[in-house]
Amino acid sequence: MADKQISLPAKLINGGVAGLIGVTCVFPIDLAKTRLQNQQNGSRLYTSMSDCLIKTIRSEGYFGMYRGAAVNLTLVTPEKAIKLAANDFFRHHLSKDGKLTLVKEMLAGCGAGTCQVIVTTPMEMLKIQLQDAGRIAAQRKLMPQTVAPGTVEPKSPTAMQISRELFREKGIAGLYKGLGATLLRDVPFSIIYFPLFANLNNLGKRGAEGPAPFYVSFLSGCAAGSTAAVAVNPVDVIKTRLQSLNRGSTEDTYSGVTDCIRKILRNEGPAAFLKGAYCRALVIAPLFGIAQVVYFLGVGEYILSFLPKKDN
Repeated sequence: MADKQISLPAKLINGGVAGLIGVTCVFPIDLAKTRLQNQQNGSRLYTSMSDCLIKTIRSEGYFGMYRGAAVNLTLVTPEKAIKLAANDFFRHHLSKDGKLTLVKEMLAGCGAGTCQVIVTTPMEMLKIQLQDAGRIAAQRKLMPQTVAPGTVEPKSPTAMQISRELFREKGIAGLYKGLGATLLRDVPFSIIYFPLFANLNNLGKRGAEGPAPFYVSFLSGCAAGSTAAVAVNPVDVIKTRLQSLNRGSTEDTYSGVTDCIRKILRNEGPAAFLKGAYCRALVIAPLFGIAQVVYFLGVGEYILSFLPKKDN
């Protein structure tokens, strides 16, 4: 991507369009991932991704699979735009003094992952509450004893209700709960994803200077995305648990990253850190495959071509 100079507005459009298309396609799988990661031993409602989706449709209807989608669709545009544009920005500046080495590619990915959490953390915070609301409601119907004493849950909470409550109780910091865990997930993810994608994509280039075909970009994005997703899944489990506000009385609460790791190891074993790993891979692979295809097809440049050009 370093050899392809694209204007910042085009990068932002490409990232936004890719995010909207990708999220629309894979959101139900992401919902299943959140619910699988959040359920703890003794309060399991779902045995697999397919079981989760089937039960969700039965109890909440088809659109129950899209709980929290509005938050994602609203914020995924700036999130994906920041991630892709930041990575391209860092790669461009790190390659000014010579060849873009693997270490420099990893540094660019690190910068991109750090930049994106500005949007990712509040987006994930709100999305997780909305996605997990159905699991909590179903758990309370099937297992009334798991309801924590004094717990009051609003019916079908909206993103605005959750935002107002968090802001009133904890200020802006409430929306950034789990920021540390989000950084621990997104920075390593970007460090793995972007260099891996760039090198896989280079293998399919037509000649030394020619661009890779779109299907190579898609497959490279899928392969790099799924690899990075599975690699950081343990941290994603920790982040999901820390950001969940509602849980049953039999489920653990956590005071921080270290406490979460200790309790999961003690009560659920190491395998719990892989909960939802295949769901996350199924979400991230097409999401980033689509992103790279949109980016390399130049959708942003095509849209901008219709705008009137300023005379010099």
